[in-house]
Amino acid sequence: MEKGMTFEFYEHIRDVLEIPEPDTDSCSPLVLAYIGDCIYDLIIKSMVVGRGIKQVQRLHEETSSYVQASAQSQMMRTMQQHLTEEEHAIYRRGRNTRSVSAAKNQTITDYRRATGFEALLGYLFLKKRYARLMEIVKIGLDSLEKKE
Repeated sequence: MEKGMTFEFYEHIRDVLEIPEPDTDSCSPLVLAYIGDCIYDLIIKSMVVGRGIKQVQRLHEETSSYVQASAQSQMMRTMQQHLTEEEHAIYRRGRNTRSVSAAKNQTITDYRRATGFEALLGYLFLKKRYARLMEIVKIGLDSLEKKE
């Protein structure tokens, strides 16, 4: 790749597979949370793998500690003060949506807050606001590190 060029992975996926631009404003909060969950999982797995080669079981354990609803809920408590009005509205829509699946080993409050968090990440990803998405995730991850 030439210096100065940027590569947008999402745009490349859309171009190769000929996927139309999604209408993020009409996506349900659960659809936003669905893609946000994937994006957050990829971010965390990239971070964990980047810390050094480990056994797959150890990678899974470390990843799980970040992606479980209680951790996302804790991150969201810290992040809320950093959200714009628009971002907070997306988060609330996700948090207040009733999900078909039940929380597994998590409180309903943590599960709903985590759904709002994932909806916000999905929204920012689909809007191509990657720098803002990463800024928010970094704020959340930093808050988890401080608690340990």
